[in-house]
Amino acid sequence: MSTPKTEKTDAQWQAELTPEQYAVCRCSATEPPFSGKWYRHKAAGTYTCVACKAQLFASETKYDSGSGWPSFFQPFSRAAVSLRQDETHGMRRTEVNCAACGSHLGHVFPDGPKPTGLRYCINSVALDFLPG
Repeated sequence: MSTPKTEKTDAQWQAELTPEQYAVCRCSATEPPFSGKWYRHKAAGTYTCVACKAQLFASETKYDSGSGWPSFFQPFSRAAVSLRQDETHGMRRTEVNCAACGSHLGHVFPDGPKPTGLRYCINSVALDFLPG
């Protein structure tokens, strides 16, 4: 099942997102470590894209990686996120984007816990939360 696409102009994104959300989601910025509201959050529910409300990560997959950003070992579904190579800042990383709207979420690294061995390191500002 493919994810429905959300398409908006740059002006629409700027009008709908806070300056910090816009910088991270649309310009691939990174919030400072240990600063995000979801970093130590432990409630049950679903983390969604702040820009388009698509479901991204279940709380059951969140863990404390010690990195300073919310970390998850797998996305809500395979179709929830898209990945691309990121070679900015002199590094080789895998960027994680919302598959529905293309918003930058963070990066994924191969140093996470079982069962996947992955660490989806996600900016809090790119996330919203639905309890439940």
